[in-house]
Amino acid sequence: MDRPSDEDNSSLKSSESLPDSVQENVKAIGVLTSGGDAQGMNAAVRAVVRMGIYVGSKVYFIHEGYQGMVDGGDYIVEAKWENVSSILQMGGTVIGSARCKEFRTHEGRLRAAHNLVKYGITNLCVIGGDGSLTGANLFREEWQGLLKELTDEGKIDEETADKYSHLNIVGMVGSIDNDFCGTDMTIGTDSALHRIIEVVDAIMTTAQSHQRTFVLEVMGRHCGYLALVSALACGADWVFLPEKPPADGWEDHLCRKLSKNRSRGVRLNIVIVSEGAIDSKGQAISSDSVKENRAGKKRLNIIIISEGAIDSHNNPITSDMIKDLVVKRLG
Repeated sequence: MDRPSDEDNSSLKSSESLPDSVQENVKAIGVLTSGGDAQGMNAAVRAVVRMGIYVGSKVYFIHEGYQGMVDGGDYIVEAKWENVSSILQMGGTVIGSARCKEFRTHEGRLRAAHNLVKYGITNLCVIGGDGSLTGANLFREEWQGLLKELTDEGKIDEETADKYSHLNIVGMVGSIDNDFCGTDMTIGTDSALHRIIEVVDAIMTTAQSHQRTFVLEVMGRHCGYLALVSALACGADWVFLPEKPPADGWEDHLCRKLSKNRSRGVRLNIVIVSEGAIDSKGQAISSDSVKENRAGKKRLNIIIISEGAIDSHNNPITSDMIKDLVVKRLG
């Protein structure tokens, strides 16, 4: 069940039912999602809210990521148990995400600190990627200095600054790249991998019918996890990874391998390229460069399917969608 029974709910510690003397010491937790959205973020938000309420803390949604923290006001809202019902199956993030230039400035972080102090928030759960967590760490390092500035400007008193003198940060990596050391799988990776396999399944029939070589460019930045695992899962003929640049002459080697497969009656070839792939000289390898370096092999008809073909809205990917994409890209 999504929500426990009324009898179970009575045992939950709600900050609203606590005596005033205890309420003053209730911890406040702010949760935000920042940067690019990833499937699984809603599950993480739900877990933070419900566990926070269970242990007797106040939990606040910070809508639109760091932008909401800088702007304050209606962007910071107390979360209730029922606010996170029925969101597990939803992609993206229900509390919104936005990239915030203001938070990169000292003035922006000063405004954000003032807004958090207004709500007594000294515990922050940030769900995002590398940039989001780097910003959170900088914010934590500057926290006491920011409170001192607010005190000097008369926006808060010394008692308030002393009461909220320490900021706790918990970072949850929301990135489909799976590029964070110390975790088996980051939020969004598994869903991205499933989308890649769905794309490969969708194009196989067309590729086999017309003896085509499909080059699929997948995301991952400087981490080749998605490319490597998807290549193993779908039985790709070749994969380009950032961590293992191919040796010089890879163009001829690739074409020889594909031609050899064709001579054995193989009608389908799949090449997967990670977006951060490089050669031995450090030059980027893209799906376009793979197509351009087919060494004049007439039978190696290559169609490029870029990472954009992966449907972020969980809509089924059909062969018609792939056909439309190819027409748009190749005219």
